[in-house]
Amino acid sequence: MQENISDILTKIGYPSDLRALPESQLEDVCAALRKFIINEVSAHPGHFASSLGVIELTVALHYVYNTPYDRIVWDVGHQAYPHKILTGRKDKFSTLRQMGGLCGFPTPTESEYDTFAAGHASNSISAALGMAVASKLEGEDRKVVAVIGDASISGGLAFEGLNNASSHPNDLLIVLNDNKMAIDKNVGALYNYLIKITTSQRYNQLRYKAYTTLRRYNLMKDSMRRAVIRFNNSLKSLFSRRQNIFEGLDIRYFGPIDGHDVVSLVHFLRKIKDLKGPKMLHICTVKGKGYEPAEKEATIWHAPGKFNPETGEIIKENSEGMPPRFQDVFGKTLVELAEADKRIVGITPAMPTGCSMNFMMERFPDRTFDVGIAEEHAVTFSGGLAKEGCLPFCNIYSSFMQRAIDEVIHDVALLNLHVVFCLDRAGIVGADGPTHHGAFDLVFFRAIPNMIVASPLNEHWLRRLMFTATKVNGPMVIRYPRGRGSEVDWQCPLEEIEIGKGRCLKQGSDVAVLSLGPIGTEVTKAIAIAQQKGRSIAHYDMVFCKPLDVELLKEVFAKFSHIVTVEDGTVKGGFGSAILEEANSQCYKGKIDCLGMPDSFVTHGTVSQLYGLCGIDAESIAQKLI
Repeated sequence: MQENISDILTKIGYPSDLRALPESQLEDVCAALRKFIINEVSAHPGHFASSLGVIELTVALHYVYNTPYDRIVWDVGHQAYPHKILTGRKDKFSTLRQMGGLCGFPTPTESEYDTFAAGHASNSISAALGMAVASKLEGEDRKVVAVIGDASISGGLAFEGLNNASSHPNDLLIVLNDNKMAIDKNVGALYNYLIKITTSQRYNQLRYKAYTTLRRYNLMKDSMRRAVIRFNNSLKSLFSRRQNIFEGLDIRYFGPIDGHDVVSLVHFLRKIKDLKGPKMLHICTVKGKGYEPAEKEATIWHAPGKFNPETGEIIKENSEGMPPRFQDVFGKTLVELAEADKRIVGITPAMPTGCSMNFMMERFPDRTFDVGIAEEHAVTFSGGLAKEGCLPFCNIYSSFMQRAIDEVIHDVALLNLHVVFCLDRAGIVGADGPTHHGAFDLVFFRAIPNMIVASPLNEHWLRRLMFTATKVNGPMVIRYPRGRGSEVDWQCPLEEIEIGKGRCLKQGSDVAVLSLGPIGTEVTKAIAIAQQKGRSIAHYDMVFCKPLDVELLKEVFAKFSHIVTVEDGTVKGGFGSAILEEANSQCYKGKIDCLGMPDSFVTHGTVSQLYGLCGIDAESIAQKLI
């Protein structure tokens, strides 16, 4: 048996090969997938626990549905590794998240089996609903399945999709992968009995006959159809003594069922596959299933890095003598500020560990709020807190903040509320790729009235900007990147700095470089290289993108005929554009070169590789200066 388990994946190149196998081999396929993922991710780091939790579901879906003609839409891509392996990418899996290799998330540019982009949460239901409605309009007998986790379904977009699911003719199936949140706590005998009744061929034949009879007599109008569905749901609620939001939205609900019984999942999916109208299948799974360390501590094993697959020991980098991560400096500084200022509260949308808000949670649990995957709510909730006298530090990854710009404008900036937005993962993030690069925050935040926008060169300036943010009278943005800074001794005194003031880091006579944020460390290296070629380069850390230091720029424009701007963000509309606008207003006649991320979506790779690709690494900047 063990030999079969080891060899069975060699028989599967694509889902058509999987569907050629007998059901009796599906458990072996799952075991082989689990072993393959454990071994590969231990050596080539990526997201781990989530994918182990959906192996049986992935196998069942590709076994029952005719993919890629039938569509599977994944919500987020953390859980899609088994899907990638079964859809022609097993031999390339060792290149995952590496430059030129497989993307860490499903993307249609990589495979026809990846039906939609899946880097951010909560979009699967809306996208899948659009596909299902389009299939109806085109007369296609295509099945569409959305797979969404219990955390992602808390997002506002997911609820908007659910609310609209019954408004248009479609046969969408939504699979709710419940691996933490107990929507229905017990999987009882009575509920299992009801599942068998409601999914049996006899039950659905009777239901269909009732439907066709009502339709024959022209009684199945929209209001009647909804009444019949509600009556059916009421009967189930009566017998089970349960109600749920999905049936209240006229979505037929089935479950919860065991998401790790692959054969039962296959049988169940076959029974509901051809049912008409939108449907919800609720499955219960365990993150990290089949790998004991990951089952016990799913958060740690979400993306553990390299580890020993035999012992479960995570291979940690030797950080002794290294600067701390920006996120940890944020988290520890926030606690320091909160101890001195009782107004301060912390808000994060489902990433307290990722952004180090967990330090605040441990010290001040009553003043820290994890609102789930709901960035829009996080922003407006912060606005409400600020309106009543609190001082919210709202920490959201830069790429996720894109989802909440309307709320920033309407619910914070318009009212000039004192909310501090701390944008983690600003700029190039590395292996997570284009869905996660924080490329656009400078563009949209500097266009918003009342907004202060700043970025620290290092950890000292992050602390100073956070302290300064407590003293302003309106909203302020502080952006900083993923990873470590440059200051080992990071615990400098908390000092207020003047809003809108930059500083000269180095005098020079040939070219002036204006940088914003930690990318300035690459500029410092580039200047050292250029100096060896006889060039005299001045370096200015502008600190603020809005407001700009106009007086400092007057001096720079008067002294230099060639200026280079450098930013870790898109050059279209960002920091460089702000400098160009000011140069135009001051009638500057010299040359300005703007370096940053190009007007295209940057691929995945290491941060240093992608800096080089974008021309903002030290060598590339130096060549521009020389």
